[in-house]
Amino acid sequence: MGRGDLTDAEWERLRPFLPVSNGRCGRWRDHRQVIDGILHRVRTGVQWRDLPERFGPWKTVYERHRLWSADGTWERLLQQVQAAADAAGEIDWDIAVDSTIVRAHQHAAGARTDPPPVPASKGPKQQNTGRDAVAEPARPPGGGGAGGEGLGRSRGGLTSKLHLSADGWCRPLSLALTGGQRADCTQFQAVLEKIRVPRTGAGRPRTKPDSLAADKAYSNGPCRDYLRRRGIRHTIPEKTDSQAVRLRKGSRGGRPPGFDKARYKKRNTVERAINRLKQSRAVATRYDKRGYVFLGTATTAALIIWLRT
Repeated sequence: MGRGDLTDAEWERLRPFLPVSNGRCGRWRDHRQVIDGILHRVRTGVQWRDLPERFGPWKTVYERHRLWSADGTWERLLQQVQAAADAAGEIDWDIAVDSTIVRAHQHAAGARTDPPPVPASKGPKQQNTGRDAVAEPARPPGGGGAGGEGLGRSRGGLTSKLHLSADGWCRPLSLALTGGQRADCTQFQAVLEKIRVPRTGAGRPRTKPDSLAADKAYSNGPCRDYLRRRGIRHTIPEKTDSQAVRLRKGSRGGRPPGFDKARYKKRNTVERAINRLKQSRAVATRYDKRGYVFLGTATTAALIIWLRT
């Protein structure tokens, strides 16, 4: 076993949830070998063509990663690992939300402007129509230029922005990708709605945290109204200009929003989760042309954080 490869215990946690061959489209190459190759690339940022031979053909490793990024396999694996942690009471549901800028390498530019093709999975088609049914593979987002692939232009060059929520143990709960110029608050609702931790037994997936902390970038009316509608306790500092407007209105300005200084100190958990994600070089610098592939890379890094903490 090489440095960074899956241990036997980690492999056993993932193996039951991996796609299986249906006997019609050929056999999958050994999942464990391919996943180790994907983890090596995520950790080191090496070009796919330069993967060591022990991981098998580089194109097989890349195509497996691209397919699982498109059909949501990485996200489902992350949710299953989160479900096991939640069942054991190992998730701190006092969460925090933030974002981070990721500098895009020049190789990340130049994706085709046409949308990515619909992924063709080798796995068997499930006819389950219940609550846990898996939807048919849809066309992954992207196309139409840099903006459609989550690349933004600024004076510093091409950048992407990862928006995420993290639990109290500094582990990412959900991820979203936009161009680097997008404001944090625009993805606040999307990030929270992607929190979906299944139950190991009967019951609906958990989607609501106990409390939330965020910085002033999320201090606006729509964000606070959304949290009130869902009944989520939150600690977000009020902006100076908003406070001035409220005071200028006098009694018509309403009461100041509640603020718990002790709870706000725990907001550093999301900063530490970002630091953990960026220990993976393929996350700290974006090399993937397609936005959904880079989001799959970040989700893979988050999966490893959950497996190893």
